[in-house]
Amino acid sequence: MARTKGRSAADQSKVLQTLCVDCPQCQRRMWADYDNDRKVVSLEGLLHLTLKIRRCPNPECSRYHVPYRPEAEGRYALPHQEFGLDVIAQVGALRYAEHRSVPEIHRHLTMRGVEISERSVTNLLDRYDELLAVTLADGNRLNRLLETQGRVILAIDGMQPDVGHEVLWVLRDCVSGEVLLARSLLSSRAQDLAELMAVVRDQLKVPIVGVISDGQCSIRNAVATALPEVPHQLCQFHYLREAAKPIYEADRHAKKQLKKDVRGIRPIERSVEDPADSESEVTLQYCSAVRSVITDDGRAPLDAPGLKLHERLTMISASLDRVAKKRGSRNRSSD
Repeated sequence: MARTKGRSAADQSKVLQTLCVDCPQCQRRMWADYDNDRKVVSLEGLLHLTLKIRRCPNPECSRYHVPYRPEAEGRYALPHQEFGLDVIAQVGALRYAEHRSVPEIHRHLTMRGVEISERSVTNLLDRYDELLAVTLADGNRLNRLLETQGRVILAIDGMQPDVGHEVLWVLRDCVSGEVLLARSLLSSRAQDLAELMAVVRDQLKVPIVGVISDGQCSIRNAVATALPEVPHQLCQFHYLREAAKPIYEADRHAKKQLKKDVRGIRPIERSVEDPADSESEVTLQYCSAVRSVITDDGRAPLDAPGLKLHERLTMISASLDRVAKKRGSRNRSSD
């Protein structure tokens, strides 16, 4: 539902004047016609903007009585938006850099004092995606960035969030890390992928000296069609993952056996009579540590989950042995 009450008083205010006082069409002096008040929610608080609007008085001009707004207004917020660009950037960073959900982003902004609803967070994510798409489509920006390095090593991969949905194909430069093109496709045919590569190839002013991808047949055929003279190498991570499959299966089996050996944590937690007691508190902490290492799966093949589980359980076991020795020595000294 829409907001039912107005926002609180602004924390700060600014008056914005137009830099240009002459009409951009007929070059006649524009009149200072009226003021426009606008409130913008930023990370620093609520900002009240007073916009000095000018209009051309020349009836023969095509911009006759067309409002001319201060140029600096675009620094603070998008047109018809009540949240500032810094809030949009923060929402995008939390979503895509830290992989936070919409409720988590809403909670983070609320803790920073930003008055915002969860629905507005979702809308700001859409605005962020639109701004990002406009930036990625700016060929001049990419060419200026890539001219200094003089070459592009193209990486292509597809990401499908759920089965049956569109696949997001991302073409990226491995040298600079810049995304050159991102587009969703219903199919993964070699012809469609070749067209994407051709778009990137035609807009670049520097040569593509290499292509990196997985071993998918449609990608290999697309590279051969769109970039026939460019060397194509399979991704080293995919090489490593395929080579480590036997080790991964053995590691997965070992982790399953280790989990069987440490089952029964819940009965131990229930057996603790007084959680306020120091020994009971230590017991609960050890149970929490064991529960934590069981749920940490690691990331194969570089971070084997079975080996990680064995290492951490060994550390917990050694800690328990040290505690038992200290307790035994304390009991003997008291006797």
